[in-house]
Amino acid sequence: GSYFCDGVDVSKLDAEELAALRRDKIGFVFQGFHLLPRMNATDNVAMPLGYARVAPAERRQRALAALASVGLAERAGHRPNELSGGQQQRVAIARALVNSPPILLADEPTGALDSKTGEEILALFKRLRDDGHTVILITHDAQVATHADRTFVMHDGRLQAQTEAEAA
Repeated sequence: GSYFCDGVDVSKLDAEELAALRRDKIGFVFQGFHLLPRMNATDNVAMPLGYARVAPAERRQRALAALASVGLAERAGHRPNELSGGQQQRVAIARALVNSPPILLADEPTGALDSKTGEEILALFKRLRDDGHTVILITHDAQVATHADRTFVMHDGRLQAQTEAEAA
C-alpha cells in the first residue's frame, strides 16, 4: 500500500526525502528516552537542529524555548543522569518538538515512568494536542489508552477496533 503525509505519497520518496520528511514532519518520543549522557538537556534538545542546518545560536534559543514549553527551563544545563525519569522524558519530548513538527509519534512514552509521572506526561501530550499537534501514542496499557481521543486496537498486524472518546 501507500500513504500520504501532508499531501505527499510517501511511497514515492527516496531515502533522503524520507529522512527530510521524518525530520520536518514527525517528532519521535521513545520509552527509553535516548538522551546522550555526555550532553546536557539543552544540547540533547538542540541536536536535531544540527541535521536541519540551523545556526548554533538559533539552535540554543529554540532548544531553551522547547525546554521551557515542557516545564524544564531551570534544568537546561543538567545532564540526563542529573534528571528524574519524568524530567528525562520531558527533555525527550522537547527534542521531538524542537523542529515544530505537526505530528508527534510517542512509542510507550510512559512505560518507564511511575504512574504519577506518567499522568504528568499524558497531561503534557493533551496540551500539545490542544496546541495543534497530532499526537499518536502507541501503548499496550489500557489505562494510558483511555486518555486518547480516538483509539485503534491492533492484533497481529490487523486493525481490530476503533473507538472515539465521547465529547466532554
